[in-house]
Amino acid sequence: MLLDYDKNEIKEYVNVLGEPAFRAEQLFDALLQAKNLEEISNLSSSFKDKIAKDYPHFCILKKLISVDGTTKYIFKFDGGEIVEGVLMKYKYGNTLCVSTQVGCRMGCAFCASGMGGLKRNLSAGEILEQVLLVNRDQGGDVKNRKVTNIVLMGMGEPLDNYDNVTKFIKLVSSSEGINISQRNITLSTCGLVSKIYQLADDGFCVNLTISLHATDDEKRKKIMPIANAYTIGEIIKACKYYFEKTGRRFAFEYALVSGENDSLKDADKLVALLKGLPCLVNLIPLNYVKEKNLIGTGERQVRAFLDRLLANKINATKRRTMGADISGACGQLRRQVLEEDK
Repeated sequence: MLLDYDKNEIKEYVNVLGEPAFRAEQLFDALLQAKNLEEISNLSSSFKDKIAKDYPHFCILKKLISVDGTTKYIFKFDGGEIVEGVLMKYKYGNTLCVSTQVGCRMGCAFCASGMGGLKRNLSAGEILEQVLLVNRDQGGDVKNRKVTNIVLMGMGEPLDNYDNVTKFIKLVSSSEGINISQRNITLSTCGLVSKIYQLADDGFCVNLTISLHATDDEKRKKIMPIANAYTIGEIIKACKYYFEKTGRRFAFEYALVSGENDSLKDADKLVALLKGLPCLVNLIPLNYVKEKNLIGTGERQVRAFLDRLLANKINATKRRTMGADISGACGQLRRQVLEEDK
């Protein structure tokens, strides 16, 4: 797909077709504007015929708007697969949560995205397509972006699709493209340690967020199968390495599950684990997923847990739940349209 190409690769593509160089500029501009082929007025019919098989069919299948203004987008790709993304509006800008895989093979106990397993990886261009579609839908263009920040936190484990995700980061942050700085991109991972090292060594400087959700390995194994491959100690060591290489603080996401990981004893263990690290703890009241049997922690206990962290000089916040009424909150994204969404 043409969205997988950077500008130089588009130029080479046009050259191989035997077309004049200015066609590459026209084609690249049309792609960045998320125009479907029939909408492009400055390309000849003969040229469109040549590129039709490689040109993306931009498609927002459906969008749902929450009472809090959050918008969930349901995207449909050329092969018919469906993924979801969420646009959240803040005072500092608009953050788009994008998906990196169709489904997920990590199997976290609280997450809807992994139900049914992994169908396939998204290409770099398919991840970029989500950004370009939402930017256009919100009335933005390349110079006046309506998507200002990106979180790789939707369906899928980004580091399980390393090559496509890192190519996407290069494409979306390119000064020749939509030019969203890597400092405005957050990558959330359940902790694929070897890939964290690779991300640092390959020169990326996105914000790194780890889905932790437990204070010891045995408890983490119960809710996150990846804990059978990597220990918390190994994850923290990799995070320290990432900080040394990039100078970027890292964050830990901690979803509070009633009766599982939300006691003050758990909070004290988290303090001991993270004391002195250049990190942020992002507490997440567990969001409802109808097929799961886990219950989110009540507001009073969430507050007590947060206060215990803050009292012990741990930099921590409680994530504001956004889009829960449209199944657009953390852990609720899926690879099919729910009956209540139709």
